[in-house]
Amino acid sequence: MTAVAARVGLLGVSHAATDFYQGSVAVLVPVLVLQAGFSAVAATTVVLAATLGSAVAQPVFGVLADRFQTFWLLPASMLLAAAGIGVLGLTTSYNWTLMAAGASGLGVAAYHPIAAMLARQVGGGTARSMSWFIAGGNIGLALAPAIAAPILLAFGPRASPLLAAPGILGGLAVIALRRWLLTGPGTPSATAPADVAENTDDWRSFGWLAAIAVLRSGAYFGISTVVGLLVVVELGRSQSAAAAALGVFLTVGVVATLAGGVIADRWRRVTCLRMGFAIIVPGLILLALAPNVPVAFAGAVVAGIGVFLPFSVQTTLGHEYLPQHIGTASGVTIGLSVSAGGAIAPLLGFIVESHGARHAMLALAVLPVLALVVSLRLREGHVGGAPPALVAHARAVAPPR
Repeated sequence: MTAVAARVGLLGVSHAATDFYQGSVAVLVPVLVLQAGFSAVAATTVVLAATLGSAVAQPVFGVLADRFQTFWLLPASMLLAAAGIGVLGLTTSYNWTLMAAGASGLGVAAYHPIAAMLARQVGGGTARSMSWFIAGGNIGLALAPAIAAPILLAFGPRASPLLAAPGILGGLAVIALRRWLLTGPGTPSATAPADVAENTDDWRSFGWLAAIAVLRSGAYFGISTVVGLLVVVELGRSQSAAAAALGVFLTVGVVATLAGGVIADRWRRVTCLRMGFAIIVPGLILLALAPNVPVAFAGAVVAGIGVFLPFSVQTTLGHEYLPQHIGTASGVTIGLSVSAGGAIAPLLGFIVESHGARHAMLALAVLPVLALVVSLRLREGHVGGAPPALVAHARAVAPPR
């Protein structure tokens, strides 16, 4: 393994540890409904608390990553995300539950800009290297149902402190390996020339891309929130089956994320985005019309491919649109993709309570269709290495020698 691959791998592991808490919030929804006595609207509002603050804060943390030496946001954000979920199930107060979820979401918000900036730098700016970093987050999301669901189902919401372990261990590992991560062969701070040509930011194209990121986030959060309720309420299966359906959706997403990086480097970034959004629609139809669990799982597979195929690609494209503001681009394209969609969770909860989970799935189909329309406004980014302006960012986060 090369030094570059090892560093991207470490960042991918830290991404898995952090995004584990995004997946844990989704797992908590059916548990809070069935064991804590929350209504569907109240439980999905917990998702909103974990995501709304995150969506608003991530661009701010992106600006901080662009302007200041903010490496310590990386481990600190991991620890905060872990602490929020760790205490979420310990309180009997609904307001304190919302605050704990919000704290975890804030930790996730602080993590993504600086981590994606580093991944971009050490990976050379290719969509493939970014896809490995993003896939780490997808693995964390996919592990959440497999790890969190058995713990919460066996011991109830009060077992949530056990879920803090990945973030604590990951944060300590990043601190211990800080100097190796930021310096040495394979990092821009060590290998780049002193004089750097300036690249021009394209804010107009980035604005359209940000809109697409929000729409994709709505599709992601909508499916991950409703699929468990569909299996439990509409198909009459257990909470374990609901967690398995969510796990299928997220696990397929890991493979789709890596495939998106290969497709984008070999062919075109925008084409890969459009492919993904076109695939989401039949997946949602399968889920909405599923007569049994196997068909629902098939729908989760198709939807997972569509939702995750564009994930790393939109981040790479955002960096190419804003080469002078990599942190800001990361905060928006990753942050909004992961968190902004949580704003629709209460609306989905209302649709589920009023009309059922099947209608909620059909309603979600509007989002990828809109994303396809907006994608017509995008221009292609360059395919290949990182913009020269990344050198300044590498120096900003490198430790003193």
